[in-house]
Amino acid sequence: MSEEVSTKSSRSLALPAAAFALAVIHQYLFLGNRYGVSYPLFTVLFYAYMLCFAKDKIRKPPAAGYAGLAFILLLSLTFGLFANEFFYHLNTLVLPLMIFLHLAYMIGDGRPAYDQFSLVFGALDHLIPQNLRQWPRIVDVFKKASGQSEEGKNRQVLGKVLIGLCISFPLLLVVLLLLSSADGVFHSVLSEIPVWLSNVSFVEGLTRTLWALLLGMFFFGLLRGFLFPLKEEEVPVALARPEQTNKTEWPDFRVDSIIAATVLTAVNTVYVLFVCVQFSYLFGAWQGVLPSGDTYAEYARRGFFELIMVAGINFVILLGLLLLGTKGTEKLNKAIRGLLYLLTGCSAVMLYSAYTRLALYEEAYGYTTIRFLVHAFMIFLGLLLIVTALRIGLSRFPLARCYIVLIGAAYLVMNFIGMDAIIAGKNIARYEATGKIDAAYLITLSSDTVPRLIEFSRNQNGMMDSGLRTKRMDLAKTNGKWPAFNLSRHRALTELDRYLEK
Repeated sequence: MSEEVSTKSSRSLALPAAAFALAVIHQYLFLGNRYGVSYPLFTVLFYAYMLCFAKDKIRKPPAAGYAGLAFILLLSLTFGLFANEFFYHLNTLVLPLMIFLHLAYMIGDGRPAYDQFSLVFGALDHLIPQNLRQWPRIVDVFKKASGQSEEGKNRQVLGKVLIGLCISFPLLLVVLLLLSSADGVFHSVLSEIPVWLSNVSFVEGLTRTLWALLLGMFFFGLLRGFLFPLKEEEVPVALARPEQTNKTEWPDFRVDSIIAATVLTAVNTVYVLFVCVQFSYLFGAWQGVLPSGDTYAEYARRGFFELIMVAGINFVILLGLLLLGTKGTEKLNKAIRGLLYLLTGCSAVMLYSAYTRLALYEEAYGYTTIRFLVHAFMIFLGLLLIVTALRIGLSRFPLARCYIVLIGAAYLVMNFIGMDAIIAGKNIARYEATGKIDAAYLITLSSDTVPRLIEFSRNQNGMMDSGLRTKRMDLAKTNGKWPAFNLSRHRALTELDRYLEK
């Protein structure tokens, strides 16, 4: 029995100890450092801390939960592998949100599905209210771990520890002096300790201490909120409201089939006419056949308006009718499904038209980050259209889950695809075809582009050497401590040194 109590006591003490240890590691890795390999390293440590103590609460079956964990770990690796500034700042916001949502799904008390909005409320509940309610519990944890009933015994133990420290101090002093004189390297290490202490300012030391304390309390409250969620007190039976015999009926939100068919017919008529007109320019523009009075820039920009129309109007109509449903005869509902397929087809043609217009614009004026992202967003909308089209014919098709999986997969692909390197490659290929290139813009891209720019400058008799020298100086300034290590920046700086020193 005593062994069981001792085990529980040590485990309860291990929880705050691990929380504060994790907070100390966090302040060391991130305070004053840019995100690098520190991010995936800390993510692994954080999940080890959370799932080790809460292993009994992991959701069963855990397949979707582990898929989410793999997504988060892969996304965290981008901080150490790539140097794209856009996704660096975006992932700084996205990853913490994904981690809290994932924890609420994996070990949350309510067990919400990942395609339900209640998951967001569960994550917020554990992030703030449950977390703060657990902070006073840390005092109880230490009291239980120390055993208040054995106060006299604890005082004796503390006295013996102090005696041991008094004996150890002169002994350690003698041993350190002997070892220092025996080994020069050990002596140099010891001599660096006062130098290191003198370099740490009072403000920095106070900041790091407060950082570790507050974050340790946060980690403690977060984990304990999942392990022992505090719920509102139950209402006494005498004060509870009597059960209502008549259940409240929800109003019927389904759209009338005649109204839906009328709207879809009118909209599709306009879209079909618009698509027919588009086909006269959709393929002719590549041979230089543009609408009269239009420049390449004007022609391309109008594609974005089409994209907004597709995303804003067509998706609202499609999702509205699919989610709300229609009420009417089966024959009329079949006609509505056909009209929805027609609406999806017209939307796909408009997307393709906008895509080709932007591609034409890029051939004329070059490739940039914004244009690349717009291209990717068009492809993403096309995939959403395909998924939505499947839902038209299959009423039980899990549309929300497919959207979530598709969004996650698309975001992961965009992080790992090497956007800046692709942009640099396409601009170099455009230079080889037309002799036009914006060298100043290419230098502003991330270090992911450096290998291609070095190869291009070497082949063009040092065309970009001046910009590459500036980039090497900028990279040298950002080359900080090991927690900020980034493979892309390290490789770029190494190759720049090798190339420019020749």
